[in-house]
Amino acid sequence: MAEDKLYDLMDWAEIEALVYSEEDNPHGILGPHLTEEGVLIQAYIPTADRIMVQITGKKESYEMTMEDENGFFAVLLPGKKIPKYTLYVIFDDGTSIEYVDPYAFGPILTEKETAKFNAGICYDIYEKLGAHPMTVDGVPGVHFAVWAPNALRVSLVGDLNLWDGRRLPMRRLWNSGIFELFVPNISAGEIYKYEIKAKGGLTFLKADPYANRAELRPATASIVTDLSDFNWTDDAWMKERRTVDTKKQPMAIYEMHLGSWRKPVDREFYNYRELAPMVAEYIKEMGYTHVELMPVMEHPLDASWGYQVTGYYAPTARYGTPQDFMYFMNYMHEQGIGVILDWVPAHFPRDTWGMAEFDGTCLYEHKDPRQGSHPHWGTLIYNYGRPEVSNFLIANALFWADKYHVDGIRMDAVASMLYLDYGKNDGEWVANIYGGNENLEALEMLKHLNSIFKKRKDGAILIAEESTAWPKITGDLDDDGVGFDYKWNMGWMNDFIGYMSLDPIYRAANHGGLTFSMIYAYSEDFILTLSHDEVVHEKCSLINKMPGDLTQKFANLRAAYGYMICHPGKKLLFMGQEFAQYREWNEAKELDWEDLEQKPNQEMQAYMKALLKLYRENPALYALDYDPEGFAWINAISANENMLVFTRNTKKKDETLLIVCNFSPLVYEDHKIGVPYSGKYKEIFNSDSVEFGGAGNTNPRVKQSKKSECDDREDSVTIKVPPMGISVFSYRKAEPKAASNKDGKAKKTVAAKKATTAKKSAKQTKKTDLKDELKRKVEA
Repeated sequence: MAEDKLYDLMDWAEIEALVYSEEDNPHGILGPHLTEEGVLIQAYIPTADRIMVQITGKKESYEMTMEDENGFFAVLLPGKKIPKYTLYVIFDDGTSIEYVDPYAFGPILTEKETAKFNAGICYDIYEKLGAHPMTVDGVPGVHFAVWAPNALRVSLVGDLNLWDGRRLPMRRLWNSGIFELFVPNISAGEIYKYEIKAKGGLTFLKADPYANRAELRPATASIVTDLSDFNWTDDAWMKERRTVDTKKQPMAIYEMHLGSWRKPVDREFYNYRELAPMVAEYIKEMGYTHVELMPVMEHPLDASWGYQVTGYYAPTARYGTPQDFMYFMNYMHEQGIGVILDWVPAHFPRDTWGMAEFDGTCLYEHKDPRQGSHPHWGTLIYNYGRPEVSNFLIANALFWADKYHVDGIRMDAVASMLYLDYGKNDGEWVANIYGGNENLEALEMLKHLNSIFKKRKDGAILIAEESTAWPKITGDLDDDGVGFDYKWNMGWMNDFIGYMSLDPIYRAANHGGLTFSMIYAYSEDFILTLSHDEVVHEKCSLINKMPGDLTQKFANLRAAYGYMICHPGKKLLFMGQEFAQYREWNEAKELDWEDLEQKPNQEMQAYMKALLKLYRENPALYALDYDPEGFAWINAISANENMLVFTRNTKKKDETLLIVCNFSPLVYEDHKIGVPYSGKYKEIFNSDSVEFGGAGNTNPRVKQSKKSECDDREDSVTIKVPPMGISVFSYRKAEPKAASNKDGKAKKTVAAKKATTAKKSAKQTKKTDLKDELKRKVEA
């Protein structure tokens, strides 16, 4: 009788869907359900031989009946209240396990949260999707959630269930496209993937796009981790960052790749915790203010240097755990160093276990290859117009600022996002609704991201690597700008490197390569970059792009770096270029520290230290980077001499710097240049100093300006201009002298001298008057 009653309660159509792994609402049949006959508990556990329901806190247990030989069990408990219980399972091999039923829990995510995600405005979606340890109804476990709207069925698989997709099917939440499951009594460290059954029956495994940790390549599974399990101690840094205007502060960025910067001899990579003190010590020694890390997000291919990301929410396992990377960030902040992360929202790789055709359809990418495929890189392009995809990317930028305290994000390949025809030939792209080549959906996503990021008001910045003349990249959103804080000045880099690579005899005809950047310098808030693009991609270090013999190459490079530091805009230099690594980048792309055994490289490193010290200590070189008042040409037309003269300024006259750049191999003796003010000019930096490997063509004496017109200036000074060099002079207004005589008594001031002269003149006049009077008397 009881068995018949139980049999009548079975929903055989749903049981069949479950057995054939096509059920997207397993909670509708599995777990406890109230009926008129009592509490019906059902379980589907393939290879189970017997299952008992153990009532928590009581000695009562009820054996379940196998209703289907594939492993479907059911039992009817007396009562009208669902009790807390565990399932005690004995498998067909004799092993057993007891656990809380994962199908005894209601939905974790709410309809309001999923609706916001579907609208593209759930900015903390990284707290909802992915794997998150939590406690539900007093039971510890992990909540899993994934977006796969076109999947027929999604299951959680891993070591916890023999990678069997039948055992832990997930629940589809309404019409959100999200599947979720809370699994009791598992914790951080669990390895998992999602098994997805697509319409048509194809079944495949996918890593979690929102996973916070991943296996070390070549393994590809996701790993449960608890991001709250770290004690941050950078409160002082974070508090100060909120109040600082980076536009008015020095910003010298050291661009680096953690895996290539330094390598241990006994294993493949250093850990984040080992790298932290090494990097911080070097950055402080050199005098940089920030480091920019090439992508640390998880990626399968070492050769990509991180620019083909598969795990956007997970720091790469090459160097340790998420907590290890938190340690790195925390340590940098404690040492007063800002950290910027490279980020790649422009494209993603085609790896079958990644986001490509995630639910059996083109979910994150466009279906039309003219829109969804990047022919040059062999990667896929995001469908920025899909709200959930836009939300994935916007939330990802916020995630790194929130969870890892990053000070800035440098967005890679923005031009490829903005232009539909980027890197494509005719017929390989689809125009927008107006017939243009602008990617309006990507533009909207970027504006959306910048607007939300700025609302945090925590001092973190967004930087665009945008290589075209797209207007207002750093313009205000209210003024139809895109809203970035900074833009890489790729035009300056290309023009300047092109100029510097020429033999000096050809530079006169290409003088615009030096001066053109100032025509548009204030159209955006620029960062001047000599980045990995100019080194790694061309497999050629900057020193090898300089003309001449080795001595001339180093002189050229010193002049180049000097001009870069003195030019308006923040600064970025790729690792190894600070000591002029001249050995070509090998296939492993490792930084060659052996170059520092050579004296010229040591001198170049010393030069960069001194140059960065000059930069940090002189507000004229950074305070008005984005104000035209911060720069003035003295002479920009001496093309035949390969020379430039200009000033960098602040609101304070006595902070003015006079900069003279000579990109010819000639020494100009007694060279006359105009100066902005009358006064004294002292050389405070010279790239031709002997200590830097130069020939010592310096100006050791202070130069007093003279009223002699030059360069359309009333005043001028005469200096020695070093070859292939840069000279920097500070300004001081001429002061009245107050020196001492041999007796130690103070000499008379100018005013006192004038008074004495006047007195002597009066006495002389009196003597003359007496003489004239005596003469008149004698004549009478």
